[in-house]
Amino acid sequence: MAQMPAATPAFADPTAAPYAVSEEERAAIAAAIDTDELVELALTLGNIPSRSREERAAAEFVHDWMAREGFNPRKVGATPERPNVIGEYGGTAPGANLLFTAHLDTESPSGNRDQDRFRYRDSTLADPEWTNCWLDEEGRLRGFPISNDRGPMACFLIAAKALRKAGIGLAGKTWLTACPGEIGPEPIEEFSGIDYLGKDIGAHYLFHHGGVAPDYAIAAEGTDFGLTWQGSGYAVFRVRIFGQGMFTPILEAPARAIDHPNPIYRLGPVIEALHAWGLSWEGASVLETASGRVCPKVQIASVRGGMPTDFGAGTEICALYLEVGLNPRQKAAEAMHGIMAAMRGLAVESFDVEPVVVRHGFEARAEEVAILTGAVDAATRLARGSALEVAHPVYSSMWRDHNVFNMHRIPAVTTGMPRWRPTPADMASSALVYALTMLAVCGRGTAPEAGGATSVYGDVARPFDT
Repeated sequence: MAQMPAATPAFADPTAAPYAVSEEERAAIAAAIDTDELVELALTLGNIPSRSREERAAAEFVHDWMAREGFNPRKVGATPERPNVIGEYGGTAPGANLLFTAHLDTESPSGNRDQDRFRYRDSTLADPEWTNCWLDEEGRLRGFPISNDRGPMACFLIAAKALRKAGIGLAGKTWLTACPGEIGPEPIEEFSGIDYLGKDIGAHYLFHHGGVAPDYAIAAEGTDFGLTWQGSGYAVFRVRIFGQGMFTPILEAPARAIDHPNPIYRLGPVIEALHAWGLSWEGASVLETASGRVCPKVQIASVRGGMPTDFGAGTEICALYLEVGLNPRQKAAEAMHGIMAAMRGLAVESFDVEPVVVRHGFEARAEEVAILTGAVDAATRLARGSALEVAHPVYSSMWRDHNVFNMHRIPAVTTGMPRWRPTPADMASSALVYALTMLAVCGRGTAPEAGGATSVYGDVARPFDT
């Protein structure tokens, strides 16, 4: 008799959750989620200007909201202007500890007109969705701050509040964290120092100095309700091409651009070679795992050559800054060897390659993250009536802060609401999934007393002063 092929293992096993949430608990938590309150919170938080390096006002708002709601918040930051905010709920009995994180900064132009005009068209700079959020006439939430990432942040804040309103305590502890700097920037060239740090003062700093020790972590971000436990890293390589400055009045221009002493003229073949290498890298970097597909990408981010004020003799140096995605099993060194080989095949006078930023990607071990994925699956089935699905490859092909926790052997995933223009119902559904996940992972503990969050001193739970 022919042997039957082995069955494909399910993406997640809802029975792996430490605590089985009942239909009664689900109904009580769902009833405690006020969709209007959730939308108002997301819009209010989303409309606080919070570009990278300008997160303080949003952090203060989150801190004050947590304090009013009894989640005992604290601020921990590398600088007072860019703090991480950490609240907590539960911890009244033995149970697994779960950490939720979302970032306070949102992708947007820098706000420095002299800098932004060299990167964006005027029409792009005028787009109100960079900094403004609203509920449109079609009933969808607009604005990049809600999409990335204060909408998911509002969802887990309201999720914790719903547990509290429903009188459902947690045995293990859930940390609620809001971090600066997930999007960027990175300190490169003269833009260096602590003012240009991004990820290092956000979730990295939170993990090491935030007073948290989670068993599991969730980066709350838009994934269209999918989930992945892997994330890509990236490296930025500066590729410098060297030539010779030549006083313009005495220059004898060659017939071919590649023979010109000014290295800017040699960019054509260099870009073609790097583009060909990038396509090859992208093809070889696709990774298929139980957590889905990873498809890292490559793109030239910027070009620098000469000084427009010092025009008279061309330039001796031209630099390209190449962004290279790294799947969670690749190292930057592999990319550097490939870039060097591509450049050695060119007829340029001389060049060098330097990785000016390196951040590797990471993935959880399937067997270690199974409890967390099982809990999210069980929560998704209860909240949405369908099984959890693998997230689209784009969500595992970028950096998200679950990388920080997987880096430190804390099984972590990213999952959340629709990324693009969610409805209020989408957000309420996401908040319910988060709340049910908190309960499924941490287990049910002592109900909180009115007027304060609870913690454990020895074996005795008591309210915090807020």
